[in-house]
Amino acid sequence: MPKVLQRLLVFFIGIPVVIAIILPKFCYHLPLHLLIISFSFLASLELSNMLSKKGKTFPKAITTVLSISLPVVTYLCIYFKLDYVLVELTLAFDVLLIFAIEIFANKEFSDSNTKIANAIFTIVYSGFLPTFISRLTRFNHSVEVICLFVMLVFISDSAAWFFGMLFGKNNRGIVAASPNKSIAGFIGAFIGSILIAVLLKFVFWKDIFGSNGLVRLIILAICVTITSIIGDLAESVFKRSSECKDSGNIILGRGGALDSIDSILASAPFYYIILKYIFDLTEKF
Repeated sequence: MPKVLQRLLVFFIGIPVVIAIILPKFCYHLPLHLLIISFSFLASLELSNMLSKKGKTFPKAITTVLSISLPVVTYLCIYFKLDYVLVELTLAFDVLLIFAIEIFANKEFSDSNTKIANAIFTIVYSGFLPTFISRLTRFNHSVEVICLFVMLVFISDSAAWFFGMLFGKNNRGIVAASPNKSIAGFIGAFIGSILIAVLLKFVFWKDIFGSNGLVRLIILAICVTITSIIGDLAESVFKRSSECKDSGNIILGRGGALDSIDSILASAPFYYIILKYIFDLTEKF
């Protein structure tokens, strides 16, 4: 099947499926949390596989369990109305456990720096960053907030691909990490995300972001696009360093789990922080 067709199928089938998982609000969006935990599991395995190609790593079972502990604890905090400090404490515990395992389970430490660095990076990237997606479920208007985030990231990525195909032939190669990326693609990413923000503001809801909602949404779209692009390019660096074409092969037309959520992982913390501390959206307790 041509890659263009694969990508279109994923876009027109994948986005409705994700939104269908977001819509049920019972138990604080339990289906979405299960999806986040599943992707955290897959991302941890894929990242461990990539890192192991160029250096020593901890056993995958350890890093995977520690990674998924973070979105699991985040869901428990949301469900039982607990403070998110427990998530940070879990991350600190995971790091200390990595230290303890390396200290007491080995008698030779020539590869310890690499193993510890790889393990902590895997836990933070595939376990801690997804918790910011989970935290969106505690906001009032959680369905709208999460759908907006998903649409901003997906439309930005798809617009970048589309503009790059149409207008990027002579302006590629500006980023060594991903030579196929083009100036036209980057411009398209911003156009796509801003347009979808404006559309959602005027068509589907009008009052969530207050009287300055349109300006806020445009600022939010720009921030999400910047972080999405960096997240996508960062994963390209990971793959090039590990000499991998894709992080995996479980998703048609996209590769692995990490190939599909790299932009989301990079954007989620900033999206959450902007909503909570700059736009002052209220959370349910």
